[in-house]
This record gives sequence, structure tokens and C-alpha cells, in this order.
Amino acid sequence: MEPIYQDVINGYEQLFLEAMQTGRIYEEDVVQTFQPLVDNFKMERDVVSMLLLLNTKDDYTYQHSVQVGMLAYYLASWLGYSETQAIKIGQAGFLHDIGKCQINDGILNKPGKLTEDEYELIKKHTLYGHGIIKESFGESLAATVALQHHERMNGSGYPNGLMGDELHPVSKIVAVADVYSAMISARVYQKKRDLLYVLKELYRMSYNELDAFTTHTFIKHMIPNFIGKRVELASGEVGTIIMTHPSEFFRPLIRVNDTFIDLTIERSLEVKQVFM
Repeated sequence: MEPIYQDVINGYEQLFLEAMQTGRIYEEDVVQTFQPLVDNFKMERDVVSMLLLLNTKDDYTYQHSVQVGMLAYYLASWLGYSETQAIKIGQAGFLHDIGKCQINDGILNKPGKLTEDEYELIKKHTLYGHGIIKESFGESLAATVALQHHERMNGSGYPNGLMGDELHPVSKIVAVADVYSAMISARVYQKKRDLLYVLKELYRMSYNELDAFTTHTFIKHMIPNFIGKRVELASGEVGTIIMTHPSEFFRPLIRVNDTFIDLTIERSLEVKQVFM
């Protein structure tokens, strides 16, 4: 899958540069760039391993957009959207950050913490993205998602401080994909976080910032990908995840040598890290 993934990243870079220079993108270019990924999704079941293998330090902005497109497609499918709808939702995720083409490169790739003024500028990418997509192919799902993907259920997001049902359902999907991809990426100023830790963080956010049903559906479908992975427990023991729990997402059944440890029963123990 790696060459296809790289081709899509390169294709996204072309869309990004086109939008930067002309303020427009073309729908047929979006479809042609994203479709090869969709064609390969059906063959790849282990989303966790796939993302980890494909994740690199290079081209964060482009790679992140490709990942969010992939994850939005999968999450839409898991939520029961049809294949056609899931592809449209994947494309909306793919374009969610296109407005960043209007942000100065020095701010976009700044290795250190952003100043308050720089952060205010970064936040404008939602408005820029909405404008570019609207100008390119009218008021559409992708335009709405570009505008709303940083809105939060409790009204703490931007640009309009929307709350709850004021957010489009697809914006809620892309918000989850966006946060997950951002957290697993090895950005200049951020070490890659342990994948189980990231899912726990999403779970925490599902009680105020992210839509609970959408987030829990995502976690429920990502967790089984950890079966067969080696883990270190808080006790220092190293074992393998044998089975996951349908509701206690982070308390799987672990085999350590010839012993089985059920973390739903052994409440004092927890997974410290997953080896991928």
C-alpha cells in the first residue's frame, strides 16, 4: 500500500499548491487523487498497523490530510453509511485542512509553541478552507466540514463556537479522525504517542468535546486491531493481547507466558504501552 499512499500524498500536495496559487481546486482532481486509496481500503483490515507503518516525519500537513480522509472513510462505514456516502465523507476529510494553504509556512511548520497571534492566524484555516471549497464547487459537504472540523460539542471549538446538534454529523466524524491522526503523528514538536494512550485520550474527550457515539464507534472498531500485539503492563510484565472487551475497551485479556490476565478482573493492572 505504501507506493499508493505516497502517490496520494503527492497528489494532495498538488491540490494544496493549486489552491494556494489560484484559490480553487477541481472536484475531478480530488476524486482521481483519493480513489486509489479507497480501492485498497477493502483489502486492508488492520487500520492501526497500516497507519503506523505509513506514518513518517515528512510532509505532516499533506500526510495528515490523507490519514484523515482514510479514517473518515472507515468511520463512516462503521457508522452505517453506504459505500458511496463513505467515499464522499472520506473526500471531505481529505480536504478538511485545504485552507492551510493560505497560512504562512513558517507558522504552519513552526517547531516550537505558537504565540497567541500565530494561533489566531492558524484558526483561520477553517474559514479559508470553507471559502476555497465553496468557490470551487459550491456550498457542499466538504465546505461544511472544512469550516466545522474544529468545533466541539461543548462549544469550546472554533470558528463559531457551535454546540451539540449545531454541528453537522459528518463534521463530528472528521473531528474524531482529525484528533486521532494529529495525536499519532510524529510532528517536529511532538513525539509519537502510544496508540492505546491516544484512544484513551479520545475516550476522555468523548464526554465533553467530541461526539460520544461517533467516538465510541471509532474506538470499538480500532481496539480489535490490537489483538496479537505485544504489550507491557504497569507491573513490568510483557504479554500479548488475546481478546478485547466490547465495552471495557482498555481492559483486554492478556497472555503472559502460560498465564492469562483478564484486566476487567485485575483492576489494579493496566496496559502501559503497546509494541507495534
